[in-house]
Amino acid sequence: METIKVKIINKSHHQLPAYATPGSAGMDVRAYLPDAPVVLGPMERALIPTGLYMELPHGYECQIRPRSGLAIKHGISLVNAPGTVDSDYRGEIGVILINLSDKPFTVNDGERVCQMVIAPYTRVDWENVSRIDSTERGDGGFGHTGVN
Repeated sequence: METIKVKIINKSHHQLPAYATPGSAGMDVRAYLPDAPVVLGPMERALIPTGLYMELPHGYECQIRPRSGLAIKHGISLVNAPGTVDSDYRGEIGVILINLSDKPFTVNDGERVCQMVIAPYTRVDWENVSRIDSTERGDGGFGHTGVN
């Protein structure tokens, strides 16, 4: 498994994102809400600050993903899952949470609100053509196979 160095500034008083187990792909990220908690009513969304700023190496992205525990226990997810932090972004990492439940949910300072995955990406060099190769599937999609 490859490891890379990533420069990070942590303006919060919380620990840096960390892997919970040796096999974890994602690191838990905590809310930075030093002034007051944020209450999300049903179907409300809010940008939750983390206090984190990073400098990713060129060719890498940071994916922000929902936490399964928050989703199943409280109906909390991300509006833009997964969110993408590009390697040239230098602002604070924010997490757009949404409450999909029918009960208010309070986001407290230090709460683990998402997972962060650092991954390499490939850039595309488009080749404009008039025909593409056919496959057995063809243009079948959106439930075409009938498999649940």
